Amino acid sequence: MARTLPSMTTERADRTYHHGDLRRAVLAAAEEVIRTEGPHALSLRDLARRAGVSHAAPAHHFKDRTGLLTAFATEGWALFAAALQAAPDLRERGVAHVRFAREHPAHFQVMFQPALLRADDPALRAATEEAAAALRAGVAGLPTARQTSATAPHPRLAGVAAWSLAHGFASLLLTGNLGDALEGRAPEDAFREVAAMLFGPPASGA
Repeated sequence: MARTLPSMTTERADRTYHHGDLRRAVLAAAEEVIRTEGPHALSLRDLARRAGVSHAAPAHHFKDRTGLLTAFATEGWALFAAALQAAPDLRERGVAHVRFAREHPAHFQVMFQPALLRADDPALRAATEEAAAALRAGVAGLPTARQTSATAPHPRLAGVAAWSLAHGFASLLLTGNLGDALEGRAPEDAFREVAAMLFGPPASGA
């Protein structure tokens, strides 16, 4: 008896409804597009084609393009928070910031563009707060010896200063504006040197 081959319609349905991890596949496709073409090049139809699913399938998970970008940014903030939490002090949290931008350039592009995202999304807000808490913990660990109440840094402004330095360095790195300034140094090592110029060398044993 001849074996009946599955029709193209059946094969497409199988790819559409039995994909191993549709959400992960679409986010991975989005990462590639953002990394090479930028977030404004995203379309759900194109991502569906890249993931090998029907054009309507991504909408079941993300609803629309803004929902997709919000989910992608949330993933980025969660990874970023974990990277900051693993660093032992504020200086190394800055290094982690630079390393994260280098290793996750697509996430870095989207995370800091609130106009692309649903700012009130609960998962996004939770992830950003986790990263902010890690930064505050680094600021709280600043050495206070020899500091009076008049010279001690304001915690919130100290956080802004640290964030500005690391984020500015990372942004310059990703946009190619550091040029030859690195002189062959690893970006993380160059950032440590920059931080030492502005804030002094790390504490003994750090």
